[in-house]
Amino acid sequence: MAPHDFWQVIHPPGTFPDDREFTSFYIAALEDGRQLCLPIRVLADGEHALASLIVNQASFAVLDALAEDLAEKIRPMRIDVVAGLPTLGLTLAAAVAQKLGHARYVPLGTSRKFWYRDELSVALSSITTPTQEKRLYIDPRMLPLLSGRRVGLIDDVISSGASIVSGLNLLTACGIEPVVIGAAMLQSERWRESLAAAGPQWITRIVGVFATPILKRNDGGRWQAPARP
Repeated sequence: MAPHDFWQVIHPPGTFPDDREFTSFYIAALEDGRQLCLPIRVLADGEHALASLIVNQASFAVLDALAEDLAEKIRPMRIDVVAGLPTLGLTLAAAVAQKLGHARYVPLGTSRKFWYRDELSVALSSITTPTQEKRLYIDPRMLPLLSGRRVGLIDDVISSGASIVSGLNLLTACGIEPVVIGAAMLQSERWRESLAAAGPQWITRIVGVFATPILKRNDGGRWQAPARP
């Protein structure tokens, strides 16, 4: 596949074999069996890799399918308002809010406007931009939309859990406790430790469209996914 071909098509179930071995791309499966091709990103040790999703590079059809699936999964939580994490989570959060029938959503941000307040911010880190020092802000004008409401916090991918924990820290500092945390992809299991440390209640509130494992290079040079339990 050419690099620009990823994230463009949701394939019918069974389009690609489920043999748990991969070369240049990983086949993610949605719960209904539909498949999505994801590029494989090799980690620093050269022996492990992760499947990647860049949701704002996805086709509208793929974004629509992911947002629809996530919206249906969190609909039973009766969300009043969606809050989105920057940067890529904003694309998904807006689409999920529309699927839920909301007129708007609340974007968190990393760009400090002059009317923002420092006490309404927290440090932010991301696995994809580990060397960048950023802060996560909430616009003070948005607080009335979240206070006393049933809030869903949305990101595109939950991997290390660092971004989600920053979002939770910011919202809880404002007296807001999300009732659900949603993402298109749950990337490996590493986020569980971060979420558990932030509070035991958070892990049970995580909802994802699909999950992907850490891949390991096998003796044949292919990427091997662990066997399903």
